[in-house]
Amino acid sequence: MAVCLNTKSALILYKELVNSPYFVDKSALIENLNKRIRTNMKYVCITKPRRFGKTSVLNMLGAYYCKAYHSKELFDGLKICNSESYESHLNQYNVISLCLNDLPDEDSAYEDYIGLIRNSIRRDILEAYPELADKDFDSIVELLTATQDQFIFIIDEWDYIFSHELYTEHHRAFLEFLRNLLKDRPYVTLAYMTGVLPIKKYSTGSALNMFKEYTMLKDPCFGEYFGFTESEVKALCEKQSALTVDEINDWYNGYQLRNGARLYNPRSVVCALEDAACQSYWTRTGKMDEVLFFLKYNIGEVRDDVVKMVNDTPVIIDIEEEYSAGRENPKNRKEIYSAMIIYGLLSYHDGEVRIPNKELMLEFQKALGDDDFGYVAELVRNSDEVLSATLEKKGDIVASYLHNIHNSELPILKYNDENRLSCVVTLAYLSARNKYRIEREEKSGKGFADFIFHPRRKDMPGIVLELKADDMPEAAIAQIKSKEYCEKLRKENIERILAFGLSYDTGKKEHQCVIEEI
Repeated sequence: MAVCLNTKSALILYKELVNSPYFVDKSALIENLNKRIRTNMKYVCITKPRRFGKTSVLNMLGAYYCKAYHSKELFDGLKICNSESYESHLNQYNVISLCLNDLPDEDSAYEDYIGLIRNSIRRDILEAYPELADKDFDSIVELLTATQDQFIFIIDEWDYIFSHELYTEHHRAFLEFLRNLLKDRPYVTLAYMTGVLPIKKYSTGSALNMFKEYTMLKDPCFGEYFGFTESEVKALCEKQSALTVDEINDWYNGYQLRNGARLYNPRSVVCALEDAACQSYWTRTGKMDEVLFFLKYNIGEVRDDVVKMVNDTPVIIDIEEEYSAGRENPKNRKEIYSAMIIYGLLSYHDGEVRIPNKELMLEFQKALGDDDFGYVAELVRNSDEVLSATLEKKGDIVASYLHNIHNSELPILKYNDENRLSCVVTLAYLSARNKYRIEREEKSGKGFADFIFHPRRKDMPGIVLELKADDMPEAAIAQIKSKEYCEKLRKENIERILAFGLSYDTGKKEHQCVIEEI
C-alpha cells in the first residue's frame, strides 16, 4: 500500500471536510497554483500558525491534483470549477505527499528520521514503477529521474524538527536534503510546502532559496485562504441561531490581511459554532504556543507594551526581520514580537502590534498572572475584588484599589490624563473580561462612552464608566445621563445598569469614585 505516492488519504479527508456543516470553500486558491505549474514560480512555501487551515488546504490540493482517482464530482460545485484552468489540471498528476512530523521510534537518530522519508518515497516509486526494481540507484533523486515522469510534491510540517528542536545539529543537513530533492529537478512540476516557521536564511542566502515564501508578515497572494474572512463568518453564522456575528467577532477576529481586511481564527470559529458557545479553543501544542514562553525572554522590556496591548492600545514598532526556523531564542522586543506574530499570538498590520481578540486576551491574562510580572501579577490577582466592589457600589474601595495601581512601579501608569487613566482601569478590571465584553470609546446615545461593560450573562448588570481628570465624579455621572450613554445597554435589554463616575486629581494625585444604579 502506498504511503506517500498517490494515496487516497487526501481525497477521503477532503470529502469529510466538504460534507461538514461549517465548510468554507477555499478552492479558489488552486487557480493561483495552476498558473505556477511547470514554471519558475513552481516552488511555494506557506507558513501560518497552527489551527489556520493549512492541512485542510493540503488535503484539497491532493484531492484535486492526484491522478489515482476521479474527484470531478467533488469539485464541480466549488469555486475552482469556474476557472478556465479547472479541468486541464484536475486529476492529472502524480502526487507525492510528505508529512514531516512522522517520526521513527522514540530515541531515534536523525539518520533514522531522514531514512524514513527516503524509504517511504523509494518503496512507493518502486511499487508504481516495477520495471525499475532490478536497477541500482544511488539516491532518491536518481530513482525519481529514472521514472521520466513528473510529480507534484505536497509537504506538510516542513519545519517540524525546527519548531520541536529535534536533531538540532542536523538542521542544515535537513535543508540540504530538501534542496537536493527538489531544486532544479526535471521531475518536479510543483512543490507546495507548508509549516509554521519561515525558512531560515544562512548568511546571505538559503538552501531553499528557490521557494517563494508567504508568511504571516508577508503574504500578498494567499492570506485570505488561511483564516475566515468577515463575509465567510457571516455566512456561517446564518446557518445557526445560537451565536451572533458580533459574539464570534469579539472572540476570534483580529488578524489582518495586507489590504487591511480582517481574518478570524478558523478552527475556533468552527468549534464555537459546533458547540453553540464562545470560549477559548486555543490549543497549546508546545511551549512556543504559549504567550508566557516568549514574554519571559525579556519581561522588563516588553512589560509596558503588554499593559498597553491589554488596554486595546497598539504598540508601534517596525517588524522587518521574521523569526524563522532554526533561529536562536528571541532576545529583544522586535525578535519577541516577530516570533509571537509568526505563531499567531499577536497580530501585525501597518506597523502596529496588537492582541488579536478575546481568545488571545485570555492567554495574555494568564501570562500576566505569573510571578515574573511582579506587581502586574498582583493587580491581575486583585481584579476580581475590584469588580466585586464595583457591583456592590462601594466607590471608596474601588478608589483605593485604583490609587494603589497608580502608585505602582509601572512607568506607563504615571499618568496625568484620561488616556493613561484608562490604562489603569483596564488593569483593574482585567478579570472582568470573563464576565463582560468591555468596549472603549464606544458610540452610545449622543456621544462616546469611555467604557461600556456589556454583560455576558443577563443576570449581571451593565456598567457605563466615564473618566474625568481634575473634575468631580458627579460630573461624569451627569455626562452619562445627559448624553444617554446607557442607550446601547438598554437596547440589549439589560435590566440593571450601573453608572460609574471616576475622577483623578492630578495635583493631589487622588481618585474619587461614585457608582449608582440607573
